[in-house]
Amino acid sequence: MDRTPAVGRTTGNANLIHKIRERIDSRPGRVISFRDYMESCLYDESYGYYCRDVAKIGKSGDYYTSSSVGTVMGEMLAKAFIRYADEFGWNRWRIVEWGGGTGRLAAQVLDAVRRRSPEKYEQLEYWLIERSPYHRQAQQETLKSHACVRHVDEAEWFASDANDAVVVFSNELIDAFPVHRICLRNGKLCEIGVTWDDSGGVFADKLVPLTDEAVLRYVADENITLKEGQKAEVNLEAVEWMRRVGRFVREGCVVTIDYGDSAEELYAPHRMEGTLMCYRNHIAHDNPYVHVGEQDMTAHVNFSALVRVGRQTSLDGSWTTQREFLTAEGVFELLSEHDGADPFGPAARMNRAVRQLLVSDRMSELFKVLVQTKKR
Repeated sequence: MDRTPAVGRTTGNANLIHKIRERIDSRPGRVISFRDYMESCLYDESYGYYCRDVAKIGKSGDYYTSSSVGTVMGEMLAKAFIRYADEFGWNRWRIVEWGGGTGRLAAQVLDAVRRRSPEKYEQLEYWLIERSPYHRQAQQETLKSHACVRHVDEAEWFASDANDAVVVFSNELIDAFPVHRICLRNGKLCEIGVTWDDSGGVFADKLVPLTDEAVLRYVADENITLKEGQKAEVNLEAVEWMRRVGRFVREGCVVTIDYGDSAEELYAPHRMEGTLMCYRNHIAHDNPYVHVGEQDMTAHVNFSALVRVGRQTSLDGSWTTQREFLTAEGVFELLSEHDGADPFGPAARMNRAVRQLLVSDRMSELFKVLVQTKKR
């Protein structure tokens, strides 16, 4: 079927490019799913983007997160988590954070919990599930002053009894799960696979019939209807992650922060190219076939699917914008008057951070906060 080469030759980690090409050559039709391509680019144990020993977050990395903008998000999350623990009546409790990056947000949350409620801090265990060796090491250094921190892998958590009195928390985790890509061509749904174009020396899109039953079921469950030529992403990993977490948690909250929207908005006719984006050196673009293994790749999160699957496991909740979440948690209490003599002082920095998180279109409206709860 149709083959669409990327613009320019493929660049990036030569070892990873060779590894992916070998995988393509071993498959019928010399094509792999985009999901498998993205998985390799981001998570290959030897050459994947998240396994590299280089900074990815912050000024010297490729992108910023909310924890890069002062301590506001950490303060408000700590306030919310303490309230959840009080409302449930927990004495001993756990926060389980997935994909904590450098540990900066975890440190902000823990510092704020310790300051706001020393008793709740003493009762707390903070577990981190982190796939990247680089980020695990960074977290250990960042969080060494908090004795309550423990690193576990996901298999260890799911095999434990730590599913009561728990807040499962993630910030910009699900957007980086590998996605399938689909499109409507000549009135039929196709899957956008990845092949290697020898003449151009580049990875390229290759349309194949959509036969994956899980993808087809997702399209039906989300009532997705595409226009002719429209592309879209299907994040099966996201719904499976929510299903596993929801089934495992007996009592607690699942708090998911990420950029995304409802299925109705994500698959709307005006989104002809879908939402897949790449980030390198703080420059955003839509070509996943350059800088292989050296750039972040993301797709907007379908919060409708997370809510739907959560309810199937007795997790009930809804999402708000980040602005609405921060406002409801009392973010304005962090603002303070100052004489302006020191524009780089703590009060001035905090005021700027609050304004940036509330006013910035990217941070305040694009980001959503989904809070789901389950009681025994």
